[in-house]
Amino acid sequence: MAAWSSSPSLRHLLLLRPRLPLGPTCLAGSFSRRHIHSHSRRRLFSSASSSTLTHGDEASTHVDAGGVVDVNPPRGTRDFPPEDMRLRTWLFDQFREVSRLMAFEEVDFPVLESEALFIRKAGEEITQQLYNFEDKGGRRVVLRPEITPSLARLVIKQGKSVSLPLKWFTIGQCWRYERMTRGRRREHYQWNMDIFGVPKVLAEAELLQAIVLLFQRLGITSSDVGIRVSSRKVLQAVLNMYSIPEHLFTEVCIIVDKLGKLTREEIEKELMSTGLSSEAVEGIIEVLSLKSLSKLEEVLGSGVEAVADLKKLFSFAEQYGYADWICFDASVVRGLAYYTGIVFEAFDREGKLRAICGGGRYDRLLSTFGSEDIPACGFGFGDAVIVELLKEKGLLPDMSRQIDDIVFPLDEELEGPASSIASSLRKKGRAVDLVADKRLKWVFKHAERINASRLILVGNSEWERGMIRVKILSTREEFEVKAGDLE
Repeated sequence: MAAWSSSPSLRHLLLLRPRLPLGPTCLAGSFSRRHIHSHSRRRLFSSASSSTLTHGDEASTHVDAGGVVDVNPPRGTRDFPPEDMRLRTWLFDQFREVSRLMAFEEVDFPVLESEALFIRKAGEEITQQLYNFEDKGGRRVVLRPEITPSLARLVIKQGKSVSLPLKWFTIGQCWRYERMTRGRRREHYQWNMDIFGVPKVLAEAELLQAIVLLFQRLGITSSDVGIRVSSRKVLQAVLNMYSIPEHLFTEVCIIVDKLGKLTREEIEKELMSTGLSSEAVEGIIEVLSLKSLSKLEEVLGSGVEAVADLKKLFSFAEQYGYADWICFDASVVRGLAYYTGIVFEAFDREGKLRAICGGGRYDRLLSTFGSEDIPACGFGFGDAVIVELLKEKGLLPDMSRQIDDIVFPLDEELEGPASSIASSLRKKGRAVDLVADKRLKWVFKHAERINASRLILVGNSEWERGMIRVKILSTREEFEVKAGDLE
């Protein structure tokens, strides 16, 4: 290829070719033309692929008679090509920044855990959704379906080597074999924040602020999202009113957590099957239908611990400034057996999506693993539903690729100097793509694709004078600069 100074046509191209803006990048779950073509191409590999999502479907990855592997990932799981990975990284950065603002420390655990950590009282839906198996050493293991038990295990392991309170967060992958719907997959990533060693509802107030901070950073408002709040102690107080045995508490919680998913008649039938009287069933459903804290106080009395906790939490919400985000809803009990007090879940006010996140207090979890209990509370916030909500609200950021510089040698013998220039810029913190063996027209198009800020051309005549040519792609400004002075 001719040197820059001896090729007027190249100079003409540089002057006339502006940097063109790129359209929004296709993000996870959207259907671009590229995705459609990709899907068609995948079907060429295997005619046995199916778009039907069912709970009992077969694994999608297989080898056909011709020995060609279906390139789709297993049903309910995802690949992350670069554009989707940029979105995931951006979202995780938001999780981490909120955690930093709240003075939480990051921890992590293995995705593969002991099965015993997740086998609890019968009736929990999660115990029916485990990816569990026996490893080659004969040990029963599981791909974790949630993170809190792993966290509890680490707290027990650390013992007295750490001082309370602990404020820890993690971002980890979870697995559940469940029926897939919008925002629900068989694997997802989850942001967890947990506090150990704070018995007062100030801990829950802090967690709720973290959730609200995250929403605000994403551009979501209290008119888009609300957070329903209640307490497991509400249900406990109702059971006490009807002298219902303590051992039925967890089973009743799991049933009433289906309120809104099953009809009232179905809920009543399931409750009756546990041995509860029709009067008790009626009383439970009536109380759990309350949406007013003052009416709850009328029914249970002001001396009940659940009422006092909730009133204190709503008082904190006023002080934190997020009272308009939260509302009392006695039907919120959460489906996991270990919750003991305040529980909450975020929802989109239009009702198009499943719960965005949820959590609560679990003061007695550690004793189920044979350790001494520590007051604790936390929440889990998945990646899938929040992305769906951001799409719904038009709040997804531009995830197009961005590179600072493209360095392009105009002749093969200049590849060495070009690599030296690229190395120098990278050491200065600039993102640099070194391109060789391409036509200049391709380099321009490549610059548009990756949103490069500058094009740096290394040509013979300039290099002989110790110079290189720089083009600012957004303004089409171009100039020569000494190679050692390039910043």
